[in-house]
Amino acid sequence: MGIQDWSENTIIVDLSREPEMRDELEAVMEMVRDRGDCDVVIDFSGVDIVTSSSLSRLLKLRKMLSDRGHKLVLCSVASATKGIFMITGLDSNFEFADDKSVVLASL
Repeated sequence: MGIQDWSENTIIVDLSREPEMRDELEAVMEMVRDRGDCDVVIDFSGVDIVTSSSLSRLLKLRKMLSDRGHKLVLCSVASATKGIFMITGLDSNFEFADDKSVVLASL
């Protein structure tokens, strides 16, 4: 699991594959609840598939952050994995970036 405080306002997550992904997303949601004001950047470079359970958690996390005026950015999402977001129609609900260093520089 790779969850780290990158700055006072940003959490970076190097997401693992399923089934660990579910637990990591739960941990991130708990951190956001406790912390309140932060953006979350999730690196998908180690992920090859996303289950409906994890999609649900990502949607909850996005809503939680959005309600607080903060961002959730998904980085390095493989084309096959991004296809899952597109097929489900969820691609428009998330912000995607090619590289997390570019996102971190913009936050």
